[in-house]
Amino acid sequence: MLDRNHLEILSAVDQHGSLTAAAETLNLTQSALSHAIRKLEQQLGTAVWVREGRQLRLTQSGEYLLALANRLLPQFEHAERLVGQFAKGQRGSLRVGMECHPCYQWLLKVVGPYLEHWPDVDVDVKQKFQFGGIGALYGHDIDMLVTPDPLHRPGLVFQPVFDYEQVLVVADDHPLADVQWARPEDLARETLITYPVEIERLDVFNQFLLPSHVRPAHHKTIETTDIMLQMVAAGRGVAALPRWLVLEYRDKIPVTPVRLGEHDIAKQIFLGLRERDLGVDYLNSFMTMARDVRWR
Repeated sequence: MLDRNHLEILSAVDQHGSLTAAAETLNLTQSALSHAIRKLEQQLGTAVWVREGRQLRLTQSGEYLLALANRLLPQFEHAERLVGQFAKGQRGSLRVGMECHPCYQWLLKVVGPYLEHWPDVDVDVKQKFQFGGIGALYGHDIDMLVTPDPLHRPGLVFQPVFDYEQVLVVADDHPLADVQWARPEDLARETLITYPVEIERLDVFNQFLLPSHVRPAHHKTIETTDIMLQMVAAGRGVAALPRWLVLEYRDKIPVTPVRLGEHDIAKQIFLGLRERDLGVDYLNSFMTMARDVRWR
C-alpha cells in the first residue's frame, strides 16, 4: 500500500514540475516512477494525477497525499538524523543515579562543562536509587551510577574517576581540631552526624569505629550537607565527609577536617554503566570529563 517512496515521488514531481525531472532527482527511470504511481493508484482505487495536455494536475486524492508528504517527509528525515546521531553516540539522554550523598557537589562540576560540550544530550539525576543502583542499571532505569562502593556484577563495568580522603569534620574550636589524626575512641563521647544511610554503608563506621568496637555517644542523621556542617560548626556534633567537600565549605562555615586514623581512609568515586554501552561516545565523554575535575 502507501509507503514513503510514493510520498517522495509526489513531493519531487511537485517541486520539479515534471515526471522526468522528478525521476532524475530520485535516481529512477521515468518508466519506473510512472509504474510506481500506477501501482499505487490501482491499490488505492483512485487516480493521483490527471493529464491535461502536457501537464499533470493532482486529483483531490493526490492533493491530500501531497499534503501528507509535506508533513511526513521532513519528520522522516529528522528521525533518520536523530537515530544516526544516537547510533554514533552524539545524542541521547544521560540518566545518572546517585549512591553518594556528598557527590552532588562533585557532579555539578562535571555536568556544567558536559552540557556545553554535548548540547544534544540531556542529563537527569535520579535520587531514588540510593543503594539500589545495581538494579536500576540492569533495569535500564538509569544509564550511569555514581558510587563510592561498586558492586561488580556480570554485564556491568565500574571505572574509578576521582580519589578522595574521608575525614572527620569538627568545629574550628573543637578540641580535635588541633590533633594530627583522630582515634576511634575520640568519638566515643561525640554525637556523630551522618547522612540517612545504613550503618554498614558508612565508612566512618565500617572502616573506623566498628573494627575498634567503638560507637559514638549519639548518632544523628541529616540529609543536607549544608545543614550538617552548620550543626558541626555550632558544636552540635561531628561528621565524616570527603576532604574536598569540607575544603569547599571552609570559606563560609568554620569547620576543620581531621584525618581519620593514622593512615587515613582513602576512597574513590566510581562511575558504573552497562558493559554494552561502553561504545556510546557521550557516556565515555562524561567519564573522561569526570576524571578531569580538579579540587583544591
